[in-house]
Amino acid sequence: MTGQSSTHGIEMSAGGVVKTYASWDRGEHKREWRALNLLARYAPGLAPLPLEADLRAEPPVIVMSRLDGVPLRGRAVTPGQIEAMAEAITTLHTSVPEFVVAGLAPSPWNPGVAVAKVRRLRAEWPYPGEDPLVQGAFAVGAEWLDSYPLDELAEATVTPVFGLSDGNLANYLWDGERVRLVDWEDSGRSDRAFELAEVVEHISRFDGEFDGSALLEHFDLTTAEADRVREIRRLLALVWLRMLGPGGLFAERNAGDALERQGKRVLSLFT
Repeated sequence: MTGQSSTHGIEMSAGGVVKTYASWDRGEHKREWRALNLLARYAPGLAPLPLEADLRAEPPVIVMSRLDGVPLRGRAVTPGQIEAMAEAITTLHTSVPEFVVAGLAPSPWNPGVAVAKVRRLRAEWPYPGEDPLVQGAFAVGAEWLDSYPLDELAEATVTPVFGLSDGNLANYLWDGERVRLVDWEDSGRSDRAFELAEVVEHISRFDGEFDGSALLEHFDLTTAEADRVREIRRLLALVWLRMLGPGGLFAERNAGDALERQGKRVLSLFT
């Protein structure tokens, strides 16, 4: 769910990348260190290698290997890069054994948290502004929030996967051949439908060109999974709409047309 704010500092060197955490009260450093070690064992090459860490320091520090490549955020993501994204996501979701995933704590960003967040945002920022398109998107979203069984969406039993749980395209590095993943602060036990919806609906798509529907075409989803992806996409799109609206956390951080564009996005998901 990460937007444009930074929760860490990065120093590059020939020997690796030193990551110093600006905030760690949610256990961000511990989740990242665990993720790097898990992936070094079960999916080597997908993420940086863990080199050393001081998790008790204030602030905590992790040293990891340096990956070649450029972030996909802010670019026109090509069909080949989208295919490579799908391959990386599939590797992530299938490499860590189920018995290992089952023993992990849930990601701190998950359907239940998203449901609670959209309800809170609706109560705190009910005013959509003067744009008729945005007002329409707010109205459609409000009707869905009042009628859809959100608690069932949040509490559904699904096959767990190990997830990045952050759809920011800046976390996807393209090296010319493959995509690898960075920033594991919110990683944990998740489900595939939520992970895919998070990537497709993340606000980072506004910084470039990214066809989320093309990404979804690379996954063989069951009917139930496809339905879940659709509803979670709606949920996350409404979270972003509220955060981009008047008084919202991201109202001042994004381009002037971001709210209108998100309003169009919401309406497209309900037609």
